[in-house]
Amino acid sequence: MSESPPPVPALNDRSLVASRSSQLETPGYDRARLEPAVVHFGVGGFHRAHQAVYFDQLAELGFTRWGMIGVGIRRPEMGQVLDAQDNLFTVVQRGNDDSAAKVIGSMVEYLLLTDHREAVRTRLADPRIRLVTLTITADGYTLSDDPGQARDSVFGLVVDGLDRRRRAHQAPFTVLSCDNLPDSAAAAREAVMALAARRDPALARWIEERVSFPGSMVDRITPATTPGDRDEVEEDFRVGDRWPVITEPFTQWVIEDDFCNDRPPLDRVGALFVDDVAPYKLIKSRLLNGVHCALGYVGCLAGHRSTDQAMADPAVAGFVQRLMREEIAPLLPADVPGMDLGTYCDTVLERLRNASIGDRLARLCRRGSTKVPDYLLPSLHAAHAQDRPRTLLAFAVAAWMRYLRAVDLDGAPIDVQDARAEELREAALRGGDDPGPLLAVTDVFGDLADDAVSVAVIRRSLAEAFDSRERLRSALATPARPAGRPVTS
Repeated sequence: MSESPPPVPALNDRSLVASRSSQLETPGYDRARLEPAVVHFGVGGFHRAHQAVYFDQLAELGFTRWGMIGVGIRRPEMGQVLDAQDNLFTVVQRGNDDSAAKVIGSMVEYLLLTDHREAVRTRLADPRIRLVTLTITADGYTLSDDPGQARDSVFGLVVDGLDRRRRAHQAPFTVLSCDNLPDSAAAAREAVMALAARRDPALARWIEERVSFPGSMVDRITPATTPGDRDEVEEDFRVGDRWPVITEPFTQWVIEDDFCNDRPPLDRVGALFVDDVAPYKLIKSRLLNGVHCALGYVGCLAGHRSTDQAMADPAVAGFVQRLMREEIAPLLPADVPGMDLGTYCDTVLERLRNASIGDRLARLCRRGSTKVPDYLLPSLHAAHAQDRPRTLLAFAVAAWMRYLRAVDLDGAPIDVQDARAEELREAALRGGDDPGPLLAVTDVFGDLADDAVSVAVIRRSLAEAFDSRERLRSALATPARPAGRPVTS
């Protein structure tokens, strides 16, 4: 009778040696030598799979002066797990053919904002902190009119920290937003300056003169971790991590080279420092985020539940590929250093097909009233302005309009997760095959109603393609009738 394997120890500093296996990489540096230099707001799956990994790689190269302090915004459970695990966690990269796991050790402390505001203020006043990074989602940039709430917000704490540094005649820290916003740097600067001006005009002037707010573009698909993922990580890698992170092999970080107090050598571990991050953000937002929107709504209505499942459907995959190559990519700058559009399209398609990291389409469909205007409609507006082909773009918008009715093509309910779900659902139901009531919501659709070509495609698509899955699949498989002037070289 074969012996059962020994129990897997819980992940922490003491058990690292016991947890090691030939498949699991662990920190090769002395974590006790890490010095805190970065405060990060918004410790979730993406941050742990992205920025924390880059700083872990810096430590592996001997740059131990860039340890991270994580500040959680909403979830006390994360703090409980990280506290028990000495702020260690496992990042698992799943490719189509293999997986790799690494225990990340770059986080030296975790603080929950609601419980440790004064401790966060103290850390921000520490002159060793030279960089503050943010992944707080778009909602975190909305400032409260209540003075107390504003002071206790993320940006209120940032302003407090900068004020303490100013009064102590110390150098400020750089504020680097890593949120997926059209201009995250401007949003961060505006929020900080607004709160500083409320407090003290002299503070606002000091921040204006001394503090840098570089732009950045970040990219790595990181689905939410499931209990099944946790069990698989324990079995495959013999590590007892209560909250591992599952992600893809691909990762990208482009950063505007504008720092006011030292600069982490992130270019040594794959990040790209550039003078202007805008074209990189533009390409990513149109070809990844915009395609995510289209794939989410089209794939969901076609009966799929994950990105890899949808991309295994030839009709859906063909639609996505044509959308990228024929209608979106020709509208983008082709001379951005390090960004070949054809190669980028190939990479996005490969990532979406990765069956080991299939993302839930329901997640891609969330917050459509924010994401569609930011990521999908700009391509449609640009195509209209240039009289370029836009049939597939208009079809994707029609798919969202049909999705907003909150029932799928079989009549089953759809949980539309959107702050404006009720308002948009009412307009979608009232219009039926007529997009007019939705197009009248101009703070979402802008002047799309003035684009007669796109409106005709949307109307025809609603009437002909979304009665059943069979008709949708037929519409996807049929080469689109081009709307707009063809692209010429």
